[in-house]
Amino acid sequence: MTDTIRLPDELGNQLCEHRKALKLNKSELAKKAGKVREVVYRLEAGEDSTVSSLMAVLGALGLAIRLERVGLPSAEEVARRFQEDDDAP
Repeated sequence: MTDTIRLPDELGNQLCEHRKALKLNKSELAKKAGKVREVVYRLEAGEDSTVSSLMAVLGALGLAIRLERVGLPSAEEVARRFQEDDDAP
């Protein structure tokens, strides 16, 4: 599966989906990654974390990062994402 991720919350959503597909809760993933549970919460929420924490969680999920040139998100993409946040309950 290849997804283009441009915003932190998109990364968080993908991490959460992969974790659930493996039937892991956040504590189990954190343990498998050698990190504290807070790291998983922060990453899945699209919040700041360290690169080493991200790499550990990706490794625990059996994932890796591949960098590709895609450019920055367009103003429309960013505006749409903020609109989705405003529409959330």
